[in-house]
Amino acid sequence: MAARTRAEVLSAASDLFVERGWSGTSIRDVARGAGVSVETVYASVGTKAELLKTAVEISVVGDDEPIPLAERPEFRALGEGDLAERVQALGRLMALLNPRTAKLHRVLQHAALSEPALAELLGLVMAQERESTRQGIVTLIGREGTDREIAGLQAVLSNDVYLLLTEHSGWDLETYQHWVADAVVRLLDLTGELT
Repeated sequence: MAARTRAEVLSAASDLFVERGWSGTSIRDVARGAGVSVETVYASVGTKAELLKTAVEISVVGDDEPIPLAERPEFRALGEGDLAERVQALGRLMALLNPRTAKLHRVLQHAALSEPALAELLGLVMAQERESTRQGIVTLIGREGTDREIAGLQAVLSNDVYLLLTEHSGWDLETYQHWVADAVVRLLDLTGELT
């Protein structure tokens, strides 16, 4: 029962943050959206900042299980098959991941401007993304990436670029997925290695 209540609170919070933004969402709104009391929101997840933090964390992996992204099958697929299959797996991973994370990440960016604790969280999220990118390169091509490759790939795979291409340019997920795969090949200079 407690786990279900927590999930409902987090779902309502995520939806409201995306729909109304940080400043337009209150704990009372989240409670109303989840069909619980304000006290239950605090007891099941915590403060408004904790709601956003937890919603962002869950969006990365898609659930509340304590399994890191690098240990999940969709990430491990980056190391399976030939290089072309691994690059396509990265495109699929990003087409799965960014639709879940991008809009909440945008809320976090805006909230971080006025909330010091969330500015710290944003820095942590960016550092985690960099580490995931580093691990992804190692899994994908079997070597450490250079600082330039890691930074470039983190930029290409970012939530901001995803939103630019899908929201502003109107790309569908399949187009985005194939673009990611092509961009990674170019960025990591893998063209000559593809069979």
